[in-house]
Amino acid sequence: MAESDTLDDSNRRNFLIKVTSVVGGAGAAAACLPFVASMNPSSDVLAKATTEVDLSAIPEEGVHTVAWQGKPVFIFHRTQEEIKAMEASDGGFDPEPDQKRVKRPEWLVVVGICTHLGCVPNKEGPGWTCHCHGSQYDDSGRVTRGPAPKNLAVPPYRFIAADKIIIGEA
Repeated sequence: MAESDTLDDSNRRNFLIKVTSVVGGAGAAAACLPFVASMNPSSDVLAKATTEVDLSAIPEEGVHTVAWQGKPVFIFHRTQEEIKAMEASDGGFDPEPDQKRVKRPEWLVVVGICTHLGCVPNKEGPGWTCHCHGSQYDDSGRVTRGPAPKNLAVPPYRFIAADKIIIGEA
C-alpha cells in the first residue's frame, strides 16, 4: 500500500464517523420529539385553564361555587359589615391582611379545599367549616381553628368588567 492510500483511508474513516454521528444525533432528536410533546397539556386541560364568572347574579352574602381546574372555587359577595370585620382582623393561625386576599373588598375568591386533608368546607354563618376534622375559616378564607395549617388558597384571577372575573389569569 502506498502512503497516499493510507491517508485516503483515514480521511474516509473520519468522514464516515462524522456523518454517522450527525445522522445518529438527528435520529435521537427525532425519537425524543414525541416524548417531549406528550408533556404539553392536552386540549381538555387547556379548556379548563380559565373560568369566566358573571358576578351580577350573586346577591350580597351569597356564595357561588364554580369549577376551576377540577377544584371548587368559592366566590363570596361580602357585605360592608363583613368587610369591616375582616379588615379589622388579621386572621388566626396563618395571619394575612384581608387587603392582600381580595382585589375588591366586596368579593372574596378562594379555592374551596380545606388545607388540612382536602375536604370541601361548608359556608355556615360567618366563615366556613370543614366537617371532616373541624377546621374553621373566617369570611376572608383565613384559618381560625385547626387542624388546617394554612388559609384557603386564593387562585389567580382578574376583573374583566365591573361584574365579571376570569379565574386562572392574574
